[in-house]
Amino acid sequence: MRPDVSVEPITAADIAAASQRIRGEVLRTPTMPSPSLSERAGHPIHLKMEQRQITGSFKLRGATNAILSLSDDERGRGVVGVSTGNHGRGLAHAASRAGVRAIICMSALVPENKVAAIRDLGAEVRIVGKSQDDAQEEVERLVGEEGMTMIPPFDHPAVIAGQGTLGLEMLEDVPDLAEVLVPLSGGGLIAGIALAIKAQRPQVRVTGISMERGAAMAVSLEAGRPTLTPERPTLADSLGGGIGLDNRHTFAMVRDLVDAVVTLDEGEIAEGIRHGYWREQEVVEGGGAVGMAALIAGKVRPGGPTVALVSGRNIEMGLHHRLISGEDVDLEEAAA
Repeated sequence: MRPDVSVEPITAADIAAASQRIRGEVLRTPTMPSPSLSERAGHPIHLKMEQRQITGSFKLRGATNAILSLSDDERGRGVVGVSTGNHGRGLAHAASRAGVRAIICMSALVPENKVAAIRDLGAEVRIVGKSQDDAQEEVERLVGEEGMTMIPPFDHPAVIAGQGTLGLEMLEDVPDLAEVLVPLSGGGLIAGIALAIKAQRPQVRVTGISMERGAAMAVSLEAGRPTLTPERPTLADSLGGGIGLDNRHTFAMVRDLVDAVVTLDEGEIAEGIRHGYWREQEVVEGGGAVGMAALIAGKVRPGGPTVALVSGRNIEMGLHHRLISGEDVDLEEAAA
């Protein structure tokens, strides 16, 4: 199958249905003005505070929509997924709420605080290899041998629709919206948001923000097809992982709906984390801070009211303390 063929097209109606389905199961997080970033940009900048979500990241939306969309038979067989941490936490929480068994497969690169949080929610964790691709092999074995239902972190219609509910909330909160800044990894988040927003306001600019170390979607877009990209240690660890060579949804959606992609170095990401704490009084993980970081670095220059999605807070607190204290942290050297 060609990787840009979407066998189950996702529509704006799917996102509207997801919004109704997950209501009461997830928080409707606030959209707050940022005076400091607004002054810097010369336009109103708002932060969508999704790091305040129940599990500390946006991933709960897609995971909840996917779990609630399962048949009784699928629920009975349990669910399995691969994760860099936040999807696993969201899936574990949603499965627990629904009384469904969940196994989360993760690579050895995932920070221990994220692994422990998933175990605390009642899911079984399996650490496999040093990449999401390695962990995905265990997922596929569990699907094939034990009949479990796979809920992937991004390339899944119900997951994309669930993440897209953020776009609906952004439009409600900022009616004169001109641009959104969205963390970019496998593309499920930005694909859903872009579809939700452009269905109503096609002129709104959607910009994806990723890291220079292992930006799989950015590399794939440049190549014109899903492409294997080595994973490297990064402060934006939640944006790590490939998009899958057999990608069926997000690659084509990002290619067709996203206006620009920006990548950041580790120092720029660190500045985003620091800004989140000292100027916005929020604990934000690296992947969640990239929108703020892109504005601070001048790599995004908004032309009107802008929403930067702050997508998660699940950072190891010792690392956070070192960063906000001004320490330079080279994760690649530490992993060597």
